[in-house]
Amino acid sequence: MKSPTNYILTALATADVIVMLEYMPFSYLQDKGTYYYYTYNFASFLIFHAVFTNAFHFISCSLAIILAIWRYIAVKFPQNNQDWCDESRTKYTVVFTYLFCACVCTPLLTSMKINEQEAFQLSDGTIVLNKTLIRNMDNITNFTIYFTNYRNTIFRDIGFYVYGIVLKLIPCILLVVLSTFLVIELFKTKQRRKALHADGSVSKLLKKKLNQKQADKVKQFHRTTKMLLAVLLLFLMAEFPQAMMGLLVPILGEKFSEECYGPLGK
Repeated sequence: MKSPTNYILTALATADVIVMLEYMPFSYLQDKGTYYYYTYNFASFLIFHAVFTNAFHFISCSLAIILAIWRYIAVKFPQNNQDWCDESRTKYTVVFTYLFCACVCTPLLTSMKINEQEAFQLSDGTIVLNKTLIRNMDNITNFTIYFTNYRNTIFRDIGFYVYGIVLKLIPCILLVVLSTFLVIELFKTKQRRKALHADGSVSKLLKKKLNQKQADKVKQFHRTTKMLLAVLLLFLMAEFPQAMMGLLVPILGEKFSEECYGPLGK
């Protein structure tokens, strides 16, 4: 069924599926014991993977926020919902969200670079970076490895602030605010409905005007709203811990990144 809500949900699901599909080759190729892991092409792929997944994940969060706004308008201003949140405006909003989120993630791309370093491959395929650790110097292959790193600490901090604040924390705050407003409006709507049914004359008048089909439509509307509210809360539960971790990296420094952020990310 075509509707603004379904358009947003479809775009959100598409972004999540794209992230999962892109993660499959990354998970398969991420083997430090193989030679191609240290090639320039794979280093370039790692940068692409980092920016690509964050961009589409941010798109999912932004679409969840738009979904909350659209639903709040439907509950708060039902008489204007068809005009303010029509299909055409929803489609343009979805397209703009995809483009805008991709641009926001640009600092993540500019903060990273590819470094090169001399390495040694033993006869059994083991790769060693420090030549002094090699006991048997026979059958050693000398080659250059490539790996990703931040340009400097300033770019690293900028990248983590963009990740922690823009991509994670701000969406979490907006989801909390919008979810709260949505719950309040649902409660107010329920109270108004109780007040109408409390008045006998009004109740009879409503029974004449509203048939069973319309009553079921109202119930379905509120069920859908509650379901979407649950989706927003799940997004919040998943995003808030990541926001805190992203903010702690530039605050606590490299040691926290190596001992906590990196292992948890893996």
